[in-house]
Amino acid sequence: MKGVAVMAVLGLTACASTLPMEIPPTVEGQEPAPAPKYLGVQTMRLDDELVTFRVGIERPRAATDIDAYTDCAAAQYAQIRGHHYARRIRSSIDDRGSSWVADAVYIIANEKPLGKSVIDAKTTLADCKAQSIPVV
Repeated sequence: MKGVAVMAVLGLTACASTLPMEIPPTVEGQEPAPAPKYLGVQTMRLDDELVTFRVGIERPRAATDIDAYTDCAAAQYAQIRGHHYARRIRSSIDDRGSSWVADAVYIIANEKPLGKSVIDAKTTLADCKAQSIPVV
């Protein structure tokens, strides 16, 4: 029964948004962590519905920062191409100390694809703007 509870928690975690949560308030007298610096996006179309994005970020607070950046790039790309959804197939992160580079592959689609990492382009772009994450 314990294994079922663990699987349920993992399943719920997989459904969570990849956009970063609000930065927690700082303790009085403590300097806030510097905001991430977004270094740009390289887009490579692999076929009609498959695209890879390479992004760089300095001073990420967590892996969710770089995941959010790739989601924002994919959402913008989908919307530019007239599609409504993107689904992350895989991503890899190269931690280079104070800067990270990610390589992420997405399916871009008009109809909502099956899978756990599906993003709605319009909603995601609004979240990107609210979080001050640049898009292509």
